[in-house]
Amino acid sequence: MDNQTISPRQMSAAAVNRRMGRGRLEPILFNTFNAIFMTLLVIVTLYPFLNTIVVSFNAGNDTIRGGLYLWPREFTLQNYKAVFVSGTIYNAFLISVARTVLSTLLNIFLTSMLAYTLSRREYVFRKPITFIFVLTMYFNAGLIPGYFLMKDLNLINSFWVYVLPSMISAFNLIVIRTYIGTIPESLVESARIDGAGDFKIFWRIIFPLCKPVLATIALFVAVGAWNSWFDAFLFTSSRQELSTMQYELMKLLSSSMNANSNPAVAAGAGMTQDAAASMVTPLSIRAAVTVVASVPILLVYPFMQKYFVVGLNVGSVKE
Repeated sequence: MDNQTISPRQMSAAAVNRRMGRGRLEPILFNTFNAIFMTLLVIVTLYPFLNTIVVSFNAGNDTIRGGLYLWPREFTLQNYKAVFVSGTIYNAFLISVARTVLSTLLNIFLTSMLAYTLSRREYVFRKPITFIFVLTMYFNAGLIPGYFLMKDLNLINSFWVYVLPSMISAFNLIVIRTYIGTIPESLVESARIDGAGDFKIFWRIIFPLCKPVLATIALFVAVGAWNSWFDAFLFTSSRQELSTMQYELMKLLSSSMNANSNPAVAAGAGMTQDAAASMVTPLSIRAAVTVVASVPILLVYPFMQKYFVVGLNVGSVKE
């Protein structure tokens, strides 16, 4: 029988078909692996918070046994009743909201204005002033000098001790100034030709174009202001009406850690102290405190998520 010969054209066609087959298979394998990996990553990331929610809704005496995963075994609201039993928590919530909103607005406006000023090449003092701000990121006067500074400024036991010290941030200044450096200088020059001053250029041109990085900075400042409790302990602990939500939650958690139960918990829940001790434990209180402190930020974050990655990436890299 005659041997069949394969022409070079047929050989090249077969090689192309094999490459095309691999080309179609590789995306399928990659997408499958990527989907599995990302699903596992989401589960690993979300599980600790989901488990904390489960513990917060589970009876304290049952939580001690362990073995809680995705659903409470003995559902109860006593942990949240223990958190909200004190009337001071509501006033503290309003104080925390007020300081978070004011700190965020002032920090964004003043830091971005300063960043615009230090981004101007014609400003002769921009380098030494920038150096001074960067220096504060590495060296701190300390706790005691800081306290005496607040005392000399008459900010002790004042609401403004939460707001004024955080109006300018060196890190945020560097991020915003770098982002402003990516804005074409021709926009500023054309505005100057039309007779616009520095403030008008900043407010009408620079500030709107900085929306992504400002949203990122706003999230940083808001989370920091909302989670802060040490300044309330240090500067306003003698005035209950100026206590923040985080400070009140910290005191509740500390009291629950130092005793099996809190008398106020039993009174608020309508039970005897022994009955409350069987329902509320430091572990369950800690879970409820974590959920209460996290929910407001979780409600705000989705509205800023679309700006977060863009603002942080562009504001930290300049080509």
